[in-house]
Amino acid sequence: MPSKNSHLVISALGKDRPGIVDRLTRAILEAECNILDTRMAVLSGDFAILMAIEAPWDKLARLEGQLPELQKELGLTITADRTEPSGIQEPLLPYGVDVVALDQPGIVHNLAAFFSARHINIEDMTTSSYAAAHTGAPMFAVRMTVGIPANVHIAALREEFMDFCDQLNLDAVLEPVKG
Repeated sequence: MPSKNSHLVISALGKDRPGIVDRLTRAILEAECNILDTRMAVLSGDFAILMAIEAPWDKLARLEGQLPELQKELGLTITADRTEPSGIQEPLLPYGVDVVALDQPGIVHNLAAFFSARHINIEDMTTSSYAAAHTGAPMFAVRMTVGIPANVHIAALREEFMDFCDQLNLDAVLEPVKG
């Protein structure tokens, strides 16, 4: 049965400091809203969060009304967008992609272009830069989850992806997400 609740996506960005998550989640709880999904990170000293929230429309409206004051109090840039829950879509197979390479410009763009050209959606992505253990060489790692349409021949896609990565000197794995 479809939910009668409305949905809101909140994004917030600003200088990191202790207590931000506590204050944001308290405001959501006090407005009697429910957090469905959250992504949060601290990058170069800045705090960033995305939250999907659901509640009856009037409770979401109350929360939306509190956001300007919360933005001022926390020193964040907060945006909110009403959204609809995703409807029934074609079946997608969740696959994990892990890539490691010497750091070089364009890695993320090249991966995104590969999957986009094949109508494969990137659903989640994390990247990191680090120094190689013994040599100190600058390394770059990408971990993503993609949704592969069920009608795609996986063996052919994997072979094409591995050839693509070999051409760019990327060490990569494409495997089903387990559990």
